[in-house]
Amino acid sequence: MTAQSVADHFAEGIELFNQGRFFECHEAWEQAWLRSSGAEKLFYQGLIQAAVAILHAQRGNLPGSRTLWAKAIDKLAPLPALHMGIALDEMRQDVQRFFEAIWADRAADRPPTIRRVEG
Repeated sequence: MTAQSVADHFAEGIELFNQGRFFECHEAWEQAWLRSSGAEKLFYQGLIQAAVAILHAQRGNLPGSRTLWAKAIDKLAPLPALHMGIALDEMRQDVQRFFEAIWADRAADRPPTIRRVEG
């Protein structure tokens, strides 16, 4: 078995997130988080909190989803629109739209996704 790099765990987490597998993506990103430090560690923590907030919302724990999304956005909001190869601003907006629907007791059109960007 080969050891996965932080980049591998990050990429795996994005793929799982985009499949709507929020528990599994949080697990992959946790491995990246454990191997990082500083601002990168906070970025991974924000992604993890966003994924778990979505999971809470899907399971009907709306107060938990609000709390975790607030913590996630505190970490993700200061970062640029394009960050570490993803369209972070689009992701933040997509997750926010998802929560606005759920919290208003409406069905969300679809789970949020993350778009990879080149360069």
